[in-house]
Amino acid sequence: MFRALASVLLCCFFLEASFWVHFSYGDLTTCSGIVPMTERGDKISITDFGGVGDGQTLNTIAFRKAIYRIQHLRRRGGTLLFVPSGVYLTDSFNLTSHMTLYLARGAVMKATQDTSNWPLIAPLPSYGRGRERPGGRYMSFIHGDGLEDVVITGENGTIDGQGDIWWNMWRQRTLQFTRPSLVEFVNSRGIVISNVIFRNSPFWNIHPVYCSDVVIRYVTILAPPDSPNTDGIDPDSSSNVCIEDSFISTGDDLVAVKSGWDEYGIAYGRPSSYITVRRVTGSTPFAGVAVGSETSGGVENVWCSHQD
Repeated sequence: MFRALASVLLCCFFLEASFWVHFSYGDLTTCSGIVPMTERGDKISITDFGGVGDGQTLNTIAFRKAIYRIQHLRRRGGTLLFVPSGVYLTDSFNLTSHMTLYLARGAVMKATQDTSNWPLIAPLPSYGRGRERPGGRYMSFIHGDGLEDVVITGENGTIDGQGDIWWNMWRQRTLQFTRPSLVEFVNSRGIVISNVIFRNSPFWNIHPVYCSDVVIRYVTILAPPDSPNTDGIDPDSSSNVCIEDSFISTGDDLVAVKSGWDEYGIAYGRPSSYITVRRVTGSTPFAGVAVGSETSGGVENVWCSHQD
């Protein structure tokens, strides 16, 4: 009874027109040409910076050192950060522009469950406060703000938010601030996320907000059906977003198009527009593809097809 077709909730909302130039391969329509997958000339490994994939060593410093190196050396064409097979425990960290985070087969990046040191950031201006609690919010596990040309991809490696500790805090009403998303990009463009498994997000899984030119494809997103607010993909006040060829099974909407909350979203005034969702399958106790519930900034030109 909990299975939902990904087209369930959008039947009254989507428009028949779409911004996208559709690239066709035989009978298959794809968004693959919209944001090119950049071939990085420079490649480094997290092990070069002391990363240890034993599931116990905390690798936060290794990831931050590697990304600092990418940011400050600025190699022509950007840099690929390779994460080999193993389990890499780490705190939250920021990405930088012109980089690829590449997870090899068997690579698992796990979020620490020590919430006491989790970074806090300001609320989004289109929300005015944390989504769950007044004040700030916890930063996403993997975060990017003001970036361009960023790729998260690999050989179906896993990003695991270990969200059960956060779900329990929500159930017990002990949260001080809004839970972190698993991956969030803010004010960014030219983002590609593909061929990665996302598990057990504390809150929303993939949240591009105030972004443009975003492609999310060939991803698997998994969370228990009773995990609270674990939306799969939430384009929020973003434009030119393509979501396709993915499997999502979570405790909330598979895809939810958003644009801010109440008077804050109205004042910020940035709609979500030109959103394509196709060939997304999965299961959920809620909506397959939803518009909202946060839509104060407006939603326009959403195109949805071939859900199953």
